[in-house]
Amino acid sequence: MSERARPAIVELTLARIRESLREPGVMFWVFGFPILLSVGLGLAFRGRPPEPASVGVLEGPQAAAIERTLVAAGLRVQRLREAAARERLRTGRVSVLVMPGATGDAPLTYRFDPMRNDAREARAVADVALQRAAGRVDARVVRDEPVTERGARYIDFLIPGLIGMNLMSGSMWGIGWVIVNTRVRKLLKRLLASPVRRRDLLGAQAIARVASVPLEVGSVLVFARLAFDVRVTGSLLALAVVAVAGALAFAGMAILVASRAQNTETVSGLMNFVMLPMFVLSGVFFSASHFPERLQPLISVLPLTALNDGLRAVITDGAHLGGVLRPLALLAAWGVTSFAVGLRIFRWG
Repeated sequence: MSERARPAIVELTLARIRESLREPGVMFWVFGFPILLSVGLGLAFRGRPPEPASVGVLEGPQAAAIERTLVAAGLRVQRLREAAARERLRTGRVSVLVMPGATGDAPLTYRFDPMRNDAREARAVADVALQRAAGRVDARVVRDEPVTERGARYIDFLIPGLIGMNLMSGSMWGIGWVIVNTRVRKLLKRLLASPVRRRDLLGAQAIARVASVPLEVGSVLVFARLAFDVRVTGSLLALAVVAVAGALAFAGMAILVASRAQNTETVSGLMNFVMLPMFVLSGVFFSASHFPERLQPLISVLPLTALNDGLRAVITDGAHLGGVLRPLALLAAWGVTSFAVGLRIFRWG
């Protein structure tokens, strides 16, 4: 008796997995690139003391005394003439320029850009040091207590963002580009003549994508644990559900983007149009709270924001499945809607 044929979606899924394993470039971008990015950014920010603020002091009768005071306060000081001072302030090589008066009693002038955080901080530190040197006494003694525990470091914030970014990029490029490349090579038209249905073809792409998620997420987490002692403090089940939901949501978006694109240049542009705003807005490398309040409602419903929020809730904040229901609902809405529309408007050729 002949062996019973497997369903078309199973065969298509296995074919897509084998195709991915035969492409070294795919393996690098899925597994190698996020680890290299983690190494670079982790080494840049792990355990590194803050850079001393750079302060310029305009040449003048009081410049030497001011320079000594600021250096004693831990600032990096440059004594500059007027032309050089303007240039270095304009190019950001000094955060604030201290302009002494002609005499010791004349007021000091601070020239800085108030829109720059480092400039405001440098101005405050310089002013405190100079006021104390002039005899000001603080009304209350204070002490600093730096936070260095796990969960509060930049690397703890970064790793979930890198995982989310990689899940998005892997789904978009691994599905969107592949579908269009198959269309360009006229292979989709051949499938049109077979019993394969659209939902089987597109569903197989999404399932094959999910098959790579455990290795994709696990490799980054294992590396982050060994190299930077980043630990998953929440439920592993919740982490798995969030990661799979994120991969599927972006798989649906990739199918929608690729449903009618006729060449790889077009789909590349469309995918970048979808992904680049989220790279910036969705809290991959820095918190989305830095953006204006009026943008927050929009940012909060972006799929990458939901994915990053869910990953950070589990990895950093110790959440369980009940604590990530909102991100999961948003990812499900994006994924189901995108897949349904993409399936409806999909063109074989």
